[in-house]
Amino acid sequence: MPNISSKLPDIGTTIFSVMSKLAAQHQAVNLSQGFPDFPPKKKLMEAAEEALNGNHHQYALMVGNAKLREQLATKYSKKYTVQIDAEKEITITAGGTQAIFTAIQAVVKPNDEVLLFAPCYDSYSPAVTLAGGKCVYYNMLPPNFKIDWNEVRKLVSDKTKLIIFNSPHNPTGSLLSADDMAQLKSILQHTNALLLSDEVYEHIVFDNEKHYSFLADEELRSRSFVIFSFGKTYHVTGWKIGYCIAPEKLTSEFRKAHQFNVFSVSSFAQEAFANVLDFPEMYHSLSSFYETKRNYFRSLLADSSFEFLPCKGTYFQVASYKNISSKSDIEFCKWLTAEKGVAAIPVSVFYAENNNNVNLVRFCFAKQESTLECAAERLKGL
Repeated sequence: MPNISSKLPDIGTTIFSVMSKLAAQHQAVNLSQGFPDFPPKKKLMEAAEEALNGNHHQYALMVGNAKLREQLATKYSKKYTVQIDAEKEITITAGGTQAIFTAIQAVVKPNDEVLLFAPCYDSYSPAVTLAGGKCVYYNMLPPNFKIDWNEVRKLVSDKTKLIIFNSPHNPTGSLLSADDMAQLKSILQHTNALLLSDEVYEHIVFDNEKHYSFLADEELRSRSFVIFSFGKTYHVTGWKIGYCIAPEKLTSEFRKAHQFNVFSVSSFAQEAFANVLDFPEMYHSLSSFYETKRNYFRSLLADSSFEFLPCKGTYFQVASYKNISSKSDIEFCKWLTAEKGVAAIPVSVFYAENNNNVNLVRFCFAKQESTLECAAERLKGL
């Protein structure tokens, strides 16, 4: 074999694959990887069946199903009172992760700086590295993971090409506030920095809190790639369908990369989603649906030694295990899976350096009640 100089020398297999494999090996309850263990809505399955029985088996348009993009333009134009051009500003992608990767490749050049807010989803930094960019980190800390914007201001410079946000936030369940948005706009005033807003959990917000989308603010929208996921919204993460909404100039650059990255995505799935977007109750009910699951999971472990951190959105609950073990979170999660039969994700892997021993784990509660009950029975005795 010839010698290979790795472009990602410090990257191994993603923690989600590692923990799901470990869960299967030990027949553990898998609360690690973020996917539901219940079926999608019947209406979507019927739409998918209709699409499969129709003539939707060949390549879709590179930019995405025209009807689907029109439906999305209508949805967000109404929701945020903005004008979105379906033809020039919306691109259908193979999931949110592909959209994020493509946006980064489209605009980040060698030596550009990209500001990340850690803990953050683990695909961000490798995509920046592959583009030749440099990651700059602002570390958000427990229990509330609030942002000190005076510190952020010090990190933004003429080299800052892109700033990546995620709200509702994975893994912490925190949300950007109206004040956060105002502070960000103040920082951006005299910069050319672009924004990438990962909003895949847009419809999963709890306790009457509000999701502030970058689409809703003209100033932020004008420099933003905004990323969404059908998989998270419709309980079909395995279908891998997402989309990017961005101004025409940014979309043009996005599509240059997209056409050679994926070209187009599942034609039948796009048709199915186009035929269910007329039923907004399918996503309007998500917040209450998952808030009930969050509350139930927390109630099951109310008498346990875990300490739950605030969870304002997503379907993830972060918990401290400091009263249970002094192990690092990675070792604790491996032990928890192998010895106690419950798989979780160590929060330290979402930081720039995995040795941040924050004594926190992330549980996914997008599960059936019976699954949560089984996991809780194994956890509450710790």
